[in-house]
Amino acid sequence: MNSEDLPFVLVGWREKIALPEIGIHFIRCKIDTGARTSSLHAFDVETFERDGVQRVRFEVHPLRRNDDKVVSCEAEVTGFRDVTNSGGLAEHRPVIRTPIVMAGRRWEIEVNLTDRATMGYRMLLGRSAMQGTIFVDPAASYRWPKP
Repeated sequence: MNSEDLPFVLVGWREKIALPEIGIHFIRCKIDTGARTSSLHAFDVETFERDGVQRVRFEVHPLRRNDDKVVSCEAEVTGFRDVTNSGGLAEHRPVIRTPIVMAGRRWEIEVNLTDRATMGYRMLLGRSAMQGTIFVDPAASYRWPKP
């Protein structure tokens, strides 16, 4: 049976994912049911307008504890959100929509952009992105191969 045949797919508390439309073909992601929104490590974030559409350019270090690999990304901004970080401080962050590939599936998610350089994972998948798609086994880790 293929994961696309199931109503939900079981994932571990961390998984390997891709965000192919913004050029990230591999990033380790923490699956966090305690976080409402998803966050992606981004730096050199620059918003601009092209043809009347607000966009954002940013850089990503997709590998944990490795700042040598850099991926340059660009996406349409869907809005800005005030997000309370893990330290309790509110930050005004740009939000994008992009497809995620994980566990043999592909679906659209909203992701806010922030500096996660000091965090253990460069990507955090929040519960809004999980609804109707995945269940989390907190005892499992990397249940699925690299997309």
